[in-house]
Amino acid sequence: MTAADVRDWDPGDGRVSTSSAAPASAWSPAAPARPPAALPSLAPDRPLATPDWSEVVEHLREGLVVCDADGVVRHVSPVAGRLLPEVTPGVVLAASGISGLAGDPDPAGFTHRSRRLKARRVPLSGGRCCWYVEDVTESVGRADALLAERARSAFLAVVGEKLGNPLHPDRAAAAVVRLAVPTLAEVAVLVLAPRSGRARWWRASRADDETPVVDNGVLAAAELPAAIADGLSGLEPHAVDWLVEQAVEAGWLPGFPAGDADARVVPLPGSDAPAGVLLVARRVTGWYDEAEVELLRAFAARAGAALTTALLYRDQAEVADTLQASLLPVEPAETAGVQWGTAYRPAQAGLRIGGDFYGSHRLPDGGSVFFLGDVSGKGVEAAVFTGQLRQCLQALHRVESHPGRLLGLLNDALLETTQAHGQGRFATLVLGVVRPHRDGGLTLTMAGGGHLPPLVLRASGEVETVPLRGMLIGVVPDPRIGEATVRLAPGETCVLYSDGVTEARGGRRGDEQFGPERLVDTLTDCHRMPAPALAERVEQVTCDWLGRGDHDDIAVLALRASGPAGRATRHLHAVPGPGAPAQEGR
Repeated sequence: MTAADVRDWDPGDGRVSTSSAAPASAWSPAAPARPPAALPSLAPDRPLATPDWSEVVEHLREGLVVCDADGVVRHVSPVAGRLLPEVTPGVVLAASGISGLAGDPDPAGFTHRSRRLKARRVPLSGGRCCWYVEDVTESVGRADALLAERARSAFLAVVGEKLGNPLHPDRAAAAVVRLAVPTLAEVAVLVLAPRSGRARWWRASRADDETPVVDNGVLAAAELPAAIADGLSGLEPHAVDWLVEQAVEAGWLPGFPAGDADARVVPLPGSDAPAGVLLVARRVTGWYDEAEVELLRAFAARAGAALTTALLYRDQAEVADTLQASLLPVEPAETAGVQWGTAYRPAQAGLRIGGDFYGSHRLPDGGSVFFLGDVSGKGVEAAVFTGQLRQCLQALHRVESHPGRLLGLLNDALLETTQAHGQGRFATLVLGVVRPHRDGGLTLTMAGGGHLPPLVLRASGEVETVPLRGMLIGVVPDPRIGEATVRLAPGETCVLYSDGVTEARGGRRGDEQFGPERLVDTLTDCHRMPAPALAERVEQVTCDWLGRGDHDDIAVLALRASGPAGRATRHLHAVPGPGAPAQEGR
């Protein structure tokens, strides 16, 4: 192609540029006088230089392929020659075998010789055409990398959100494998670190409807595949053939051919050791590349953090449950001739423990030591102090059974404990000894340490207050302790209660105390009730008075003389109606 071709080049819009005529002289006698035009001064011996075509197109970003009306290639620029070495001048373009240069070009481009190219076809006059070809490999790679990074970030953000809620190891493990499919694998298996010689595992597999199916199982620690054992020790086994085989043998990859699958094992970081191991596998549509492995490790880090939190919460919950069980009030020991009834509602229902307590211990002579008390404070601290007090009572009743002296020993023990720990806690308490008689009656010898006086419900429905006074327990040495003895005939009941009953605030105005008078009125109509129903009735009436308001710990202990010796007691599930005969257990 010559300079003349460039001057006569058709730009494609129907115009044909022609060579310029020789410039007219600056002055002509036939023309009117005018100032000379501002034209560059050209020496008569230096003609205007026209750049060569190859020099112009060499520096274009796009390569040019020019074809005539018959599709024969007439010119290939140097850039196009490097990108499309198959295109040769004088040969029909379609014979080059490049699909991206046939027909209408794909706006998304095409791949040729591992390069991403974009082509656009521009029609010229006379049926000719020009193909502009651009190498967009780097820009497409950057765009793909950006999209992939955004997808990874979005996936990890969802993972962080989904794994931030489960605080139970089972739910956290199921969430981990469910999130791994299908983004990371077709099958994902999570194996938790063995506990008591057994390892629990969860598996999610891709279903036809794209919803992962999750199942789980247990394996003995000795039966875990070697790759899983290595992962639990903190190692990350590389992709090897036997990794898939081990997973198939363990039954985790149903339907997966060992030679046609790729798998990876990554440990899930824990506090000291891996919390578990994640196995991911998929059929060989493409091996896990470095970017996918890095995504898998990032996913494992978040999964490990979630599992570690859930496992720590489980361990703390188990400790809390064990401590709560040891601090809960213990039902009174069965005693001949005595029917016990209890009711308990802590101020903080979620903790299940509080500062009120009750219980009993059998004596060698057939009687029992019984007690109901209230320690200062609420919640966990009060419950711990309650546990200490109960332990003291359990030990001291073996050396002293007289209520007054036993209460004095308990006061000395609590003083020593509170002073040693720098605590200012104290307790109120009613402590007594019950002994049955042959006629079915009971004798109650009681000592009081600053607690509300017991109530005796006679067979006639009359309610008597036991005149029992005394000082707080655990405050001063040698406190004044009140004592009283009460005789219960068969069918009569003694009721011990905490201030959570009488000081419950509610009613119509919401701030009125329930008070001892209302408690007495409640008991008056309950003289035919067995002890369990009576205790529950007191709690029910108190809670009805409270409505939904806050309250202190509520505890009730009822002792009913069940009748002549040899007649066992039983709990009744229904409250007798008015006028119905008393339903005694037999």
